[in-house]
Amino acid sequence: MAVREQPTPAGPPRSSHAGGHTEIRIRVDDTDHRVVVDNRTTVLDLLREELGVTAPKKGCDHGQCGACTVLLDGRRVVTCLALAVAYDGAVIVTAAGLGDRDALHPLARAFVEHDGFQCGYCTPGQICSAVGMLDELKAGAPSYVTEDISRAPEFTDAEIRERLSGNLCRCGAYANIVAAVKAVGR
Repeated sequence: MAVREQPTPAGPPRSSHAGGHTEIRIRVDDTDHRVVVDNRTTVLDLLREELGVTAPKKGCDHGQCGACTVLLDGRRVVTCLALAVAYDGAVIVTAAGLGDRDALHPLARAFVEHDGFQCGYCTPGQICSAVGMLDELKAGAPSYVTEDISRAPEFTDAEIRERLSGNLCRCGAYANIVAAVKAVGR
């Protein structure tokens, strides 16, 4: 039986420590971090427990609710399913990194203006997902409900609802969330 060599991973070499720990570098909301993580640590647990970044929430811990959604290298990702060691060198933007109290991100402002939240637990994930969704639409990426995938998708309520379907709101503010996204995406 022949033994096949595994290809060497691209990127800088990682420092692996005894006990299944790896040193990674990660940028979160414009702050660089260098941290040793257990190889089983999710990005969500790294953010909340190691780095004290609490905008992403732990809802289901199964990738089904979207409360932990952030922008990871510009794409929306549910962080409860993403292992931190896989994202060495990554850039993460949470809802907190999209703006601040004095300069709200346009989507955060629209959520306020359109009552796009009630309890607010899902709001950081909803906002990050909406930012990612708008970027996908601008890039022409089709969704399940895009009628003609040979053309750029239209900015419709159906597109917004489909693209945000991975983010649950137990308070049921969906109509207002769609209105907020629609106001910004025009």
